[in-house]
Amino acid sequence: MKKIEIIWRELLYQALEKRQNRFVQKDLAQKFNFSTSTIFQALKMLRKMGAVKVGGREFILQDPEKLVYHWASVRDIGRDISYATLVNLPILELENSMLPEAVFACFSAYRLRFNDAPADYDQVWFYSDKIEEIKKRFPPSKGRVNLYVLKPDPYLLNYGSITTLGQTFVDLWNQDSWYAKEFVNSLKGKIDEILS
Repeated sequence: MKKIEIIWRELLYQALEKRQNRFVQKDLAQKFNFSTSTIFQALKMLRKMGAVKVGGREFILQDPEKLVYHWASVRDIGRDISYATLVNLPILELENSMLPEAVFACFSAYRLRFNDAPADYDQVWFYSDKIEEIKKRFPPSKGRVNLYVLKPDPYLLNYGSITTLGQTFVDLWNQDSWYAKEFVNSLKGKIDEILS
């Protein structure tokens, strides 16, 4: 994931899950050990579209919905796939067989967060850098892939074992399965409730 996406995730996490929408650019740069020019780049398009309002040293995320849709439209989840295979297990059993360090994404993240799923799903997506362990547990197998391992960024684990609301939405948006739209629509409703 690009550095600016890491910043976008943090902004959405703070706005949607912590109800905080006021930020200081220098503090964000220090938190992630990024340059202030990286923070400036992350905000550039958001300023143009009116998602953030910058004043002095701080800025306000005034329209999280614009940010989540912008990020969803530029996210390339395929670029982050580091391993994919077929595992002949029921989905819930597959999720329960995961490494403890895994960060669940997409459909599993939704189900685990809300203890519900708006549709049946047949894929498990998660972030992990323990590829050799995963290959031992889930060896390469031919057939219709249903297990996808995504490369995590260095800050992902700070948010827990499930992707943030914003990242879950963005990763779901980038799915091409028929049931992804059900998950996106349901999660959008939950985000709308938070923002209302």
